[in-house]
Amino acid sequence: MPPKSKSLKGHFLLDSGQLGQSWFARTVVLLCQHDADGAFGLVLNRKAPSKVGDVLVADIPPALKEAQLYLGGPVQPSALSYLHTELFLPESNVLPNLNLGHALDDLMFIGESFSPTSKFKVFAGYSGWGPKQLEGELQRQAWLTLPASLDLIFDVPADQLWQVLLRRLGGWQNVLLASRPEDPSLN
Repeated sequence: MPPKSKSLKGHFLLDSGQLGQSWFARTVVLLCQHDADGAFGLVLNRKAPSKVGDVLVADIPPALKEAQLYLGGPVQPSALSYLHTELFLPESNVLPNLNLGHALDDLMFIGESFSPTSKFKVFAGYSGWGPKQLEGELQRQAWLTLPASLDLIFDVPADQLWQVLLRRLGGWQNVLLASRPEDPSLN
């Protein structure tokens, strides 16, 4: 576990296998904010059963309308958040070239963009921790951490992300965990 004062902003949190019956079982959370006031993150590998256009009543661009909606976490399921990357994004606030946003107008602008290097993911809800709550979960080893990267956020299929990251962490325990079926009776 990193020192208590070290921010994990821009890191992945991976279920270490201890969150089996919780909402966070087999999830990968990107921490977008982490400081003394708590943490804010988005689950990257839990798809919603709908597209973005199915839940937004606004007249939105086709690229945005057809985009997959993700469940960012169990907190405020009607809250909208999105991650957006571009080769040159000077005001990025999560990682270099990766921005977290919440404003529908800004998301509409991104959806209308014709840039071939622009990518985005839209989330309903988020994952949040109060002061020192995440640190307690890390001490109990409920989460594994790994620095995030744009290719892992946008290019690895959501249903494979947890397993891919566990294997990337290495160690026989993580490789074994990544290979374990979701339903233990299938083992």
